[in-house]
Amino acid sequence: MMETCNPPENELSPFGILSILTIIGTECIVGIIANGFIMAINAAEWIKNKTVSTSGRVLFFLSASRIALQSFTMLEITFSSTSPRFYNEDVMYDTFKVSFMFLNHCSLWFAAWLSFFYFVKIADFSHPLFLKLKWRISRLMPWLLWLSVFISLGYSMLLSNDIYTVYCNNSSIPSSNSTKKKYFTKTNVVNLVLLYNLGIFIPLIMFILSATLLIISLKRHTLHMESNATGCRDPSMEAHMGAIRATSYFLILYIFNSVALFLYMSNIFDINSSWNILCKFIMAAYPAGHSILLIQDNPGLRRAWKRLQPQVHFYLKEQTP
Repeated sequence: MMETCNPPENELSPFGILSILTIIGTECIVGIIANGFIMAINAAEWIKNKTVSTSGRVLFFLSASRIALQSFTMLEITFSSTSPRFYNEDVMYDTFKVSFMFLNHCSLWFAAWLSFFYFVKIADFSHPLFLKLKWRISRLMPWLLWLSVFISLGYSMLLSNDIYTVYCNNSSIPSSNSTKKKYFTKTNVVNLVLLYNLGIFIPLIMFILSATLLIISLKRHTLHMESNATGCRDPSMEAHMGAIRATSYFLILYIFNSVALFLYMSNIFDINSSWNILCKFIMAAYPAGHSILLIQDNPGLRRAWKRLQPQVHFYLKEQTP
């Protein structure tokens, strides 16, 4: 910190701040509910059966990281919008950024492992290495998940070293003799790009490749089924088409979130600019949107959600005076 600043004049109106908090808060609450549901279902299976499927374990890790991420997102957005002096203190700013990056790293890694696991289990390739991986993936996955946590922690701690410098500057107001103090954040973009690429590049490429190869495999199998069809629509073909659509949606959401995360962390845009706010909206929407798609695409989660709905409606009806 180069000098101590007084609270800056907020460039956003109270209505603007309230609107941003409402939109991001709604996205985060939806995401927390959806991920809480996924986490609860898999935790119940884990406790009941003393074990959990590999996909259930990955979903548990993914949903837990996203609950923490979206809770922290609401906390960060609240402080950055309502208490800029506290938020922009050097130690607090680094703490927020490092914690935010750690939770994002974990979420991206777990989503990549989930896509990779589905690819290995569902795709139909005859290469010996792929067949060996298909046989061993369930035993490797717990170790890969914990390895991802330690990798995320390591890169996030490196992020706190000379990446961000928060300082303030006096700027004169032309129409008067007064001055106002504004916060600036100097970002070492070179170091950030290196750390971002090292920390995010591997899961991003892994997610893109596994999702793309899975889509190719499903599409190839679907075309084969269509060529052998006798007329009526095969339910398994419908399932394959649904899997292709879901995987395509996952891929688009993942790429958009990765780009928004990099732009936000690099401080390319002013903190209150429309582009920076859009990045916040995308980052808050991604965990919620992806989790809702997971519930819709997973038969077990979908059945559990349908069983839960009447109970929720009954509870809300009981609470209505």
